This record gives sequence, C-alpha cells and structure tokens, in this order.
Amino acid sequence: MSNTSIPDRLAVCSWSLQPTSADDLFSKLAETGVNRVQIALDPIRENADGAWTDFISRAQGAGVACVSGMFVTAGEDYSTLESIRETGGVVPDATWEQNWENIQANADLATVMGLKFVSFHAGFLPHEETDPGFVKLKERITRIAGLFAERDITLGFETGQETADTLALFLQKLECPNVGVNFDPANMLLYAKGDPIEALRTLAPWLKQVHLKDAVQTRVPGTWGEEVVLGTGQVDWPAFFAALQELGYAGDCCIEREAGEQRVADIVAARQFVEKLHSRTV
Repeated sequence: MSNTSIPDRLAVCSWSLQPTSADDLFSKLAETGVNRVQIALDPIRENADGAWTDFISRAQGAGVACVSGMFVTAGEDYSTLESIRETGGVVPDATWEQNWENIQANADLATVMGLKFVSFHAGFLPHEETDPGFVKLKERITRIAGLFAERDITLGFETGQETADTLALFLQKLECPNVGVNFDPANMLLYAKGDPIEALRTLAPWLKQVHLKDAVQTRVPGTWGEEVVLGTGQVDWPAFFAALQELGYAGDCCIEREAGEQRVADIVAARQFVEKLHSRTV
C-alpha cells in the first residue's frame, strides 16, 4: 500500500474548470495549485477548432499529469431526476449506437494517453435481476468492459444514481474483473441514495478512485440535492477519510465541482480544506 498522503494524491476533474481549450485548462489548473488531473476524454476526441491538438505533449510541457480519464454519454439531460433516469448512460436504446462508437474512440484515446482507469455514468441500474433492463444493461457493460480490458484499462462506475447495495449486486452479477467504482460521496446525497460512509464500506471491494465533492440532501423527495463547496455540506469528511485509511485505499482523490460560478476558487478552497484536515490527523 502507498504511504503517500491524501494531499499528495489530490487531482482535479478537468471538466470542473470548464476549459475551452488545453491551454485554458493548464492555466486554470495552475491557479488551483494542483498539477494532477482526471481528464475528460470527449473534448480531446472531438477536438473542436483544434483546441485540444497535441494534448499529450502539451500536458507534459505544462507539467500536468493525467491520473485517469472520464467520458460522458450522448443525449444526457440532467435537468431533473426523471430526465436523467430516462436519458442517462448507456441505458437508452436511442443513443446506444452513437455511444458505442464514441466509447470505442475514447478507449483508443485512453490507450494512447497511457491511462489505466476511466470512469463514466452507466445510467440508472435496474434494482432487480428480473427487470428486463437488467440483462440488456449487463450485456452492454460487458461489451464496454471487454473493450477496455483488451487495453489493460479499468473501467469505473460513478456512484450515486442507485443505492450501494444495488450497485454491489450489479457488479457481482457482471463478473468483469476490470470494472470497479469511482466513489463520489456527494452523489449519494444528491440522489438521496443513502449514507456516504456506509455506501463506501459496501462498495469497498470495487473501490478504484474517489471524487471529493460535497452536497446537501434535498428536503423535497424526487428533486435534486444541492452541491456545495467542499467542507460546507453534509459529507462527514473526517469519517470519510478515516474509512479510506481503514480500507487501505491508496488511489487518487479527485476534486470535483459541478456547480457555482467560481470554480477555481472553490477548488482551491477544497484543496485547502483537505490539507488542513489532513494536517490535524498526521
């Protein structure tokens, strides 16, 4: 197990900084004080207006290390819980062919970049094996997992759109050794899917990467919770980091911020919060 401290294993989710180009990403990343990143693959794959050309060499030149990747799926609508349930991940038939095409290209890109872990939202997993969607989704995920396994890359499910027990059951039935979990404690609160610390323990056997994000759970069932600056929400961070240590987790901890109008400042606040919390416990 690595003895590297949590602050030394921090990274920033590139999409949190809403970069318009590779240079914009490097500039904003420098402001955060973190030079490690979980990189969104789709902008590089699409390379609109050449903004991401020669990304790998440019990242090296900027002293930026890509610790993992992420891809999104076509047609996702996050406006409500119901809309993302209908459109999210690789569940919808209408977007499956486009998603499969994009995923293959993203797998090739991740290979060229030397990434060993890539995460994504699979979509809402059926709660029961008897659900007709269970077999369909299992087949699609198995196909995607095989694609990444051929490239020696681990695939990570983002947590939150189902309970930890539902996700654990699906992973057990999936039987794909290279599929694990990117655990996001805030998503458990945003989707009202259970206590983050208990969920972390349930999913520990599949834990591959962690997102550091905070949130407040909604008081209105069926609606979103609210994402907030890390350290100001309902995630019990001392308990969370204690659980990671107890579990022997030695992977990356990627700061994610998907709300607010001052992303750089919020990520700096998150980094400082983690560093301060860590300084009290060492």
